Amino acid sequence: MNILYFYLFLLVHPYLSLWWKSFEQAGRKSWEALIPGYNYFIAFRIGCQKPWWSLLMIFPGVHLAMWSVANTSYIRRFGYYSLVDTLQGVFFPYIIMAKIAKSTDDILPETNWANSGEMGKREWGDHLALFLALPVIGHAIALGIGAVTRHKPGKKSKVKEWGDSLIFALVAASIIRTYVFEPFQIPTGSMEKTLLVGDFLFVNKLAYGAKVPVTPLSYPLVHNTVPWVNIKSYTSLEKTDYTRLPGFSNIERYDVVVFNYPSGDTAIYDPRMPNGLMGHDYHGYVLNEAMFLYETSDDRAAYYSEGYNHYKDSIEKVNPSLSEDQRMGQKDLDSLAKNYVYKMYLKDLDKWKEEGRKYLASGKAHDMGGGPIIEHYGVIYRPVDKRENYIKRCVGIPGDWMEIKESVLFVNGKPAKVAEFQNLRYKVFNIKVPTDTKMVEKYGLEKHRGGTVNGDFYFFTESQNLSYWVMDLTDKQLKKLQKDFPDAQFVLDIVPQYSDDPSIKPTAMQMVDNLGKFPKDASINNTNTDFTKFQIPFKGQKIKIDKSNIAWYRRIITAYEGHKLQEKKDGIYIDGKKTSTYTFGMNYYWMMGDNRYNSADSRVWGFVPEDHIVGKASMVWFSKDPYQGVRWDRMFNIIE
Repeated sequence: MNILYFYLFLLVHPYLSLWWKSFEQAGRKSWEALIPGYNYFIAFRIGCQKPWWSLLMIFPGVHLAMWSVANTSYIRRFGYYSLVDTLQGVFFPYIIMAKIAKSTDDILPETNWANSGEMGKREWGDHLALFLALPVIGHAIALGIGAVTRHKPGKKSKVKEWGDSLIFALVAASIIRTYVFEPFQIPTGSMEKTLLVGDFLFVNKLAYGAKVPVTPLSYPLVHNTVPWVNIKSYTSLEKTDYTRLPGFSNIERYDVVVFNYPSGDTAIYDPRMPNGLMGHDYHGYVLNEAMFLYETSDDRAAYYSEGYNHYKDSIEKVNPSLSEDQRMGQKDLDSLAKNYVYKMYLKDLDKWKEEGRKYLASGKAHDMGGGPIIEHYGVIYRPVDKRENYIKRCVGIPGDWMEIKESVLFVNGKPAKVAEFQNLRYKVFNIKVPTDTKMVEKYGLEKHRGGTVNGDFYFFTESQNLSYWVMDLTDKQLKKLQKDFPDAQFVLDIVPQYSDDPSIKPTAMQMVDNLGKFPKDASINNTNTDFTKFQIPFKGQKIKIDKSNIAWYRRIITAYEGHKLQEKKDGIYIDGKKTSTYTFGMNYYWMMGDNRYNSADSRVWGFVPEDHIVGKASMVWFSKDPYQGVRWDRMFNIIE
């Protein structure tokens, strides 16, 4: 932990600054400068008459800011006020500290704010302090207020007053935001209808224990990007290992949890999104680019022709007397040829994934929704605490066995608890639905409450001469509609696995579809509504690993627990050593959105490590619909 070196530096600093000499000039005892911790208490008393500020130095990320405050306020008591002096006090105070220690001057009185000469000496230094506290905005506030008010003799200047206030406010707010609670806004509809787009939450970090920041040296009160200028808000100059302070409870099954995006170890910085926010699964984008590049390649065209001719020749050999039309009717050569195309794609998947990574690295990406090409700012790495914040419901805790059958989640062999506002998607037949707003409001399906699109029940389709409505419904809404429309049929919209029978092999096209769901392995048959039974790993659990199950654990071993994984013909190697077992170093969780058919969650990116957990979503304190305005009925709602 290189943060340890920073704390060791703070312990050594009073000796480098020769405080045992200058303390006497300030009327203190020289021995007081030699006692670690207590020396900062006295330095803050000397410098700014706020000795308890020394306690703030225990907080990573705040400690260096308070170190600068201690030094700057200290040297000012000895007459070093200028812009250059202030810069030294903030970043490298030792030259001035040595001058103070060599001099025989006593400490100066506090600034006489009624003396224009003394105010003038410190003017530009105060401007610098205010700028470092809150660039531009701080000056706009201070100078704006100063322009419309008259300065009273004997009072601090507005620049000094606002500089002091903002520094302390930012330090206090940073501590609260990091260790107590943090505001969070719902950006997407993955938790509808429990949480809606535009809800503002408080995230309780004390519930599970606050994380000590991995990158504590960062711009205050922003996450990973400084607004407007779109630059990184943190530096990796100072880093810590994962450490969590004691909390009031453990994560319980069905808690609504905020966590760092587990697939955000690499992110595509998209300028179309606010502050570059990416809700994308980078590894999914790699597969998306791989498929696009393959589909438009000469290889794909050659494989199609090769497959078509191969199957055509096979059919002719079976029954050469059939006409070509008859043979086409007997076997769909186009489908067979396409299946051959995807079979060859899977064979060369590693090659095409590498091509996909190169394309992303070029600064471009094909929109997953089929839209135009995105010109992005590149693929970047983010430390765990600076990855995007996500919110889902924790449906599985360490050690749980999970399975999904036709959209029903099973935990340890039993159907999971269904949240009050969790919704599933239904195809609804034989229902005549009026489209007036009263009907929409009666069943709580308004767009701004996570229900409908354009005031109608989602989307009207026709298939095989059957028409049906598509509705995302909670249990309560479903029962109400079933009661009011007894002749209607409500059928869950299921994306089934290709077969429950292991002897039936999937087609290559079906195997390609498997790549979209965790663990993104063609041989593992998972869909949005049906998921193979698996266990969530727990800390200290030792399992056997081989080629049959390694797909489930690749990201854990490499991305989350930092080992080198090699899969060779003769077995599995971890950190260069051949092994058949693995012991997990952390607990893991399974997160799913309550809006089950519109949620990118663990079904896409898998397990969430404990070091990604931010806190428990506790309360909606404000809510504003993008279309309808403030939702007064959601104010101060406790999140269940």
